[in-house]
Amino acid sequence: MTATATNKPWTKPKGAAFTPKVMPRPVRDFEVQSYLPAVAKGLVQTMGAFFKNTKEMVLGQKMDPVLEGLSWGITTISYPEEKRPYTDRFRGLHRLTIRDDGSPRCVACLCCSTACPAQCIYIEAGEYPPGDPRRGYERYPHKFVIDELRCVFCGFCVEACPCDAIRMDTGLHAVPYDSREQFIYGKDLLMGFTGRDGSRHTQNPRAEPGDPEHPGIDREHGH
Repeated sequence: MTATATNKPWTKPKGAAFTPKVMPRPVRDFEVQSYLPAVAKGLVQTMGAFFKNTKEMVLGQKMDPVLEGLSWGITTISYPEEKRPYTDRFRGLHRLTIRDDGSPRCVACLCCSTACPAQCIYIEAGEYPPGDPRRGYERYPHKFVIDELRCVFCGFCVEACPCDAIRMDTGLHAVPYDSREQFIYGKDLLMGFTGRDGSRHTQNPRAEPGDPEHPGIDREHGH
């Protein structure tokens, strides 16, 4: 029994003829109830696709799903051997740029961790040893950790960094690890990543403490 727009039950009009229609039951013989023919047809189709795709992969005939048109066969991108052509603004995994002496350009100002909406960046600041020209002027990250599972890849940390110390131009995705701890990237791992051009340095060089171009301003002498 159905309901009308006024939510009233449907009733048969007086005097209206009503003839029920009998639907025949489907024929379910042994072939249908055993499912064996359907299973065999599915296996034939699956194994045919398997051997065809295997032959194309072995002989190098597999079409590139990125650069060539999609057709019947394997259209899965085998990352990282195959990658999509990303734009220059693609935000990949983070990396820390380094100076010429191999130290991180990060000054532990906490701008990136403050701007991060996901709060996935943790920094412990440290002071340079006595005698280092950078002591009193800037600090360094004693610990720099990024939780890639919490990161939303918004790029706010890159925009907030005043030293161009953190970048997201690696062009890499996070690989499928086995545990959560493997997605927590430390300072050494972040410094080991390179940009797309293979460089670990910054594209925005600046005068370092001790250089002739440095203004000589530090926390002790003021501005």
